[in-house]
Amino acid sequence: MPSHLIPPYGGALCDLVVPDPRRAELQAGSREWPSWDLKPDQLCELELLVSGAYSPLRGFMTRADHDGVVAGMHLADGTFWPLPVVLAISADAAAQAGSAGKLALRDAEGVMLAVLDVADVWQPNPSADHWYAGGTVEALQLPANYDFTALRLTPAETRREAARLGWRRIVAYQTSRVIQRAEHAATIKAATEQEASLLIQVEAGKGSSADVDHFTRVRCCQAALARYPMDTAKLVLLPLPTRSHDDRERLLRAVIARNFGCTHLLLEADDPAPQGGSEPHGDGAAFACAKEKLGVTVVQADPMVFVEETGAFSSSASMPAGSRGARLGVDELRQRLAEGRELPAWFSFPDVIEEMRRAHPPRHRQGFTVFFTGLSGAGKSTVAGVLLTKLLEMGGRPVTLLDGDIVRKHLSSELGFSKEHRDINIRRIGFVATEITKNGGIAICAPIAPYDNVRKQVRAMAERVGGFVLVYISTPLAICEQRDRKGLYAKARAGIIPQFTGVSDPYEEPADAELVLDTTEMAPEEAAREILLFLEKAGFISAN
Repeated sequence: MPSHLIPPYGGALCDLVVPDPRRAELQAGSREWPSWDLKPDQLCELELLVSGAYSPLRGFMTRADHDGVVAGMHLADGTFWPLPVVLAISADAAAQAGSAGKLALRDAEGVMLAVLDVADVWQPNPSADHWYAGGTVEALQLPANYDFTALRLTPAETRREAARLGWRRIVAYQTSRVIQRAEHAATIKAATEQEASLLIQVEAGKGSSADVDHFTRVRCCQAALARYPMDTAKLVLLPLPTRSHDDRERLLRAVIARNFGCTHLLLEADDPAPQGGSEPHGDGAAFACAKEKLGVTVVQADPMVFVEETGAFSSSASMPAGSRGARLGVDELRQRLAEGRELPAWFSFPDVIEEMRRAHPPRHRQGFTVFFTGLSGAGKSTVAGVLLTKLLEMGGRPVTLLDGDIVRKHLSSELGFSKEHRDINIRRIGFVATEITKNGGIAICAPIAPYDNVRKQVRAMAERVGGFVLVYISTPLAICEQRDRKGLYAKARAGIIPQFTGVSDPYEEPADAELVLDTTEMAPEEAAREILLFLEKAGFISAN
């Protein structure tokens, strides 16, 4: 290990990948051991352990280590450690792991990545629905990642590259955002002031980004990297699990930074700095704690604004008197992208803006879902059919109708009408609609969807990838019964059809519908026209 770099925390990087003979032994033994399929954040934790980013940890914490960290930020042997690194599993898995003494850790496809030598299993509190399993980890391999593989460097690989470049002092900048001109100016300023090189660690966990999706974010950061002086900055991906940003989490980031060879950790400008005191409770951990315990200097990035008079970025504190500063926040950025409006040249670099526009085309070019809900006979299918025809007539995007009866026949034929099965059916519709939306199409869904919670789940799925419009066809029950051509309401009132919405099963009216339409006195063409007008006003379709 290059001696001129700061040594890893604890003195050496932990490499938890076993040699081939031991790998074969573990694979053979795993036939008798219980397994646990790791969730996305748990895969990130395992990768950080196996790669050495969590050195000197050699596995998931036992109860003694966990309790010591929670109470006083130290492991059972007295080593400073700011935040628990634990493996949460089900009660059944905990019972099996405790009995077997081993737990095979697998990815979503069932590939065994590692084995936990179980030293401890415990329930964090009597009401918890999960248990913790702790012990050392023997890894067969790192979790498989097929994206940006050249950027997925381990701490050891990063240290070798830093040594090749002759780096000594290194500032780690860990971010979940695109590097725009303001971030570029802030990182250059921090690295210059610390007389250090810059390691940009782009978060590659499964959580959502503050601005764009993971793939776009990395491509944008790659484009921005070319704007740093040659050999002064490097980009790597960091598989961080989803956590709230507090003092303990920042200190854990400092541990990771040190293991990657960094002497400094740069906090983003709007990430509140740690407060005074070294305890994790109350005021939180101070910058001094990271320096004293970890040997890492934590610095705060200055908020940077574009000064119109000078045509350059400046920190808010050092702006010339009487000058005007300009900033573009995340919300305004999203709005401009959605509306196809120009982004100011001072905001970002041309190729970064191009990448962001590719990922976020104007709203009238994005996919969206129109989700109808209402009682049987309210007119959902009829209005949805008219809307389908009008959108196909306009052209420009593929349109798919997911009618309730058709979905029941082809997608959910095995389901009944219990609340559980109704929810499964709606989630299936939501999944298909989300895939259509993600790929730039228009999904029209027309189920009854009587329950508010599952409707909100579908909204959340669709809004992650495009637009979502909830249309409540509020036609009263009496009118729906009058229109009942299939005799369903009569059969329901006679007890022939159980759990029938509006008769023997409740309908939860939505309070979050974008449109509420009563078709008692409204023709299907009128209702469809109201929806089209809303879509046009919201920018989902163009008047031209």
